[in-house]
Amino acid sequence: MADNVQYALSEEQRLLQETLRAFARDKVAPRAAEIDAKAEYPQDMFDALRELGMFALPFPEAYGGANSMLSACLAIEELGRICYNTAYLLIVQWTPFCAVLYGGTEEQKERFLPGLGSGELRAAISVTEPGAGSDVAGIKTRADRTDGGYVLNGSKIYCTNSAIADFIVVAAKTDPDQRHGGVCLFLVEKGMKGFEIGRSENKLGSRGVPSSALHFDNVFVPEENRLGSEEEGFKLVMEAFNKARPSIGARGVGLAQGAIDHAVRYVREREAFGQSVSDFQGVRWMLADMATQTEAARQLVYKAAAMVDAGETGYALAPFASMAKCFATDVAMKVATDAVQLFGSAGISQENPVERYFRDAKVLQIVEGTNQIQRNIIGKHVVRNMG
Repeated sequence: MADNVQYALSEEQRLLQETLRAFARDKVAPRAAEIDAKAEYPQDMFDALRELGMFALPFPEAYGGANSMLSACLAIEELGRICYNTAYLLIVQWTPFCAVLYGGTEEQKERFLPGLGSGELRAAISVTEPGAGSDVAGIKTRADRTDGGYVLNGSKIYCTNSAIADFIVVAAKTDPDQRHGGVCLFLVEKGMKGFEIGRSENKLGSRGVPSSALHFDNVFVPEENRLGSEEEGFKLVMEAFNKARPSIGARGVGLAQGAIDHAVRYVREREAFGQSVSDFQGVRWMLADMATQTEAARQLVYKAAAMVDAGETGYALAPFASMAKCFATDVAMKVATDAVQLFGSAGISQENPVERYFRDAKVLQIVEGTNQIQRNIIGKHVVRNMG
């Protein structure tokens, strides 16, 4: 079980790490600030990642992947160290990929997964509603049976990547009188009549990948676009999120490491009271804590990723995936805050990158299940299985 899962980076994974570190430094870094400032979708970064063959990385070799969540986390960490938005381009593909891979029919897999893996198709997943964020079972969007399929009515909010997605994995209720058992997933394709995508949100962070509201007005979705049975939508959503959560933690690790990189360069170069700021004991202690917390988060994320690669699922995986996401993103926020502090007044200027890291870190504590929800999952595991 979890305690027996071990990991070590292979030569291939170290090569991947080095390759993406160089790519991020040479290709991504010159664009990172502009992507955030303009809040424009970075098509050039998408094309570059597609050329590198990154979109199927955590998935089976049949789809062009390495079948390794640990490798995926290494990639996200290196990209996120430089640019939150470029790393996010991978993750917004991976969660819907997970949903189709684990819940789809063979026909659905053949229809959608090769295109997602190659980057020819883009996708999103939509669960959140105005009155149902973390409470997936509380969604109100309806899916009523009709001849040959279903009719969807309702609205969603904050659906990231939907503005440029070819299809969206949408959660809706087939039975409003049930909670978990009434949730069903549908593959809603761009251009379906009655399906509209709202304006992009003007966000605090994560500004390069748009998030939008969705509106369903008597949208007909054919039977073949239902993902799984009518009763297992909630389970599929949770499994997709659990499998993907180590990669969210990896975003936290990458962001924290990037904030440390910038802070170290700044305190080395700046002088005060006749000496380098980096020579002050208080500054070194701050950096020591930042580095220690980031390394602890890294090891927890790698362990959770190794569990995914070892085939852990459901209740065995869920608490560790939540620990990785919760701890790593809390560390990202703490480290980014301390990095801003080390920059002093320069840290709150948009001329310096740590201000961007600070904003992006806050987003990480909320997306893919708030850290309070992650603590609920972890606490339930502790009460049931420990002591």
